[in-house]
Amino acid sequence: MRRVAIVSREITPAALIAEVQSAEFGAISLFVGTVRDTNDGRSVAAIDYSAYTEMAESELEKIIAEAEDRFGVAALVVEHRVGALALGDVSVAIAAAHAHRGPALDATRFVIEEIKTRVPIWKLEHYIDGGREWVDPSQGRGVISA
Repeated sequence: MRRVAIVSREITPAALIAEVQSAEFGAISLFVGTVRDTNDGRSVAAIDYSAYTEMAESELEKIIAEAEDRFGVAALVVEHRVGALALGDVSVAIAAAHAHRGPALDATRFVIEEIKTRVPIWKLEHYIDGGREWVDPSQGRGVISA
């Protein structure tokens, strides 16, 4: 079982867990990324995520296929949200299932690190001081002011 999706709705981590859960798996690893209140020393008020959806989903498919091959996970689900997100909102969730914890944990870490460097998803941070800045997710810092 594998699925990827770029979504504009709220992400429910429990639903992803339910999707990969099976009696054959002894471990489910869940990674949940949320909008935090500070980035690079600046107070964040909100974030807008945007994506080239078709290309993003295609690259996500490649990433989870690589994770399946590399770690032997048999169930892997990824959702990344786009649109306006408030502090604390879930921006990305990854659920990986395997008979053992090591491969499940390794797969989720691999997937999130690859998302950050390969998937065409952009975020515009809105700051408390009224400023806005596009952030390069692979660098963790702003690249252009808006």
